[in-house]
Amino acid sequence: MTGTSASTGPRAQGKSATSAETAAAKSVRDTILLLMGVSGSGKTTIALELRRLLGWQFADGDDLQLSANVEKMRAGHPLSDEDRRPWLERVARWIDEHLAAGTPGIVTCSNLKRSYRRMTIGSRKGVMLVHLRGPEPLIAMRIAERRHWFMPTSLLRSQFETLEEPMEDEHPIVVSVEGSVAGTVIDLLGKVAAEQARGR
Repeated sequence: MTGTSASTGPRAQGKSATSAETAAAKSVRDTILLLMGVSGSGKTTIALELRRLLGWQFADGDDLQLSANVEKMRAGHPLSDEDRRPWLERVARWIDEHLAAGTPGIVTCSNLKRSYRRMTIGSRKGVMLVHLRGPEPLIAMRIAERRHWFMPTSLLRSQFETLEEPMEDEHPIVVSVEGSVAGTVIDLLGKVAAEQARGR
């Protein structure tokens, strides 16, 4: 996926892009961005901003989740690896479909363990892993404020305990979520462009 098609230019959907956002969006080439991180790290918020600026297709990992898993989390129970497998397979299938079509896209998935990332990314070319990272107190405050439709704040500790930070061989793009949404998005796009310039 090289080159930028007409469908990937900056798009104003609801509000105009700033000059900094426009410049950042123009600096990246077509790819698949997989945004990972614990619940409350801003995956959906950041992904929606990326879609607004880039015009790429977007899939929210929550929408790919199995109904049984949703009910389990609503009840305050963390998911097991067995629970997550069919969900991760759905995420991987979405990525494979876009890679096969040569279509850029953005997808969110917590992807907390290295084994999960082997399923969703593995050796696939044309996928960039973006880790949205922030301190637990900040994430806890945000998740409490937003009242996620099926992810109670009580499960956040288990997510941090489960989280295996991506290693260097996974080539993660690590982005802090401690600043504003706009600042985070510009930082993210700048790091994506830098990685692409290095041949990724």
